[in-house]
Amino acid sequence: MCRNIRVLFHFQPPTTPDEVHAASLQYVRKVSGTLKPIEADRAAFEAAVAEIASATTRLLEALTPRGPCRTREGEREKGRVRWKRREAAMAAGRTAAGVKSGGT
Repeated sequence: MCRNIRVLFHFQPPTTPDEVHAASLQYVRKVSGTLKPIEADRAAFEAAVAEIASATTRLLEALTPRGPCRTREGEREKGRVRWKRREAAMAAGRTAAGVKSGGT
């Protein structure tokens, strides 16, 4: 899964249309392999973003929530914790490989 696409379901306050659009745009960029389409492809690109945003909205409305609502700050904190674990694992890998953690 693309790391830049975030969970949108079961948030308090609720996910906004702008967040759905941003995730849809990121998805289309990823699968098309282009950040900005050429003029000839712009209509197809924008139509794909709109269709994915619409499907995403329908999905989010149809899903049954489980557990407590997510918060944006809570998700950011989870991301920080995951990054610290990843950093520690990378540092341990460098140390285990005989490379000093200072990079020299």
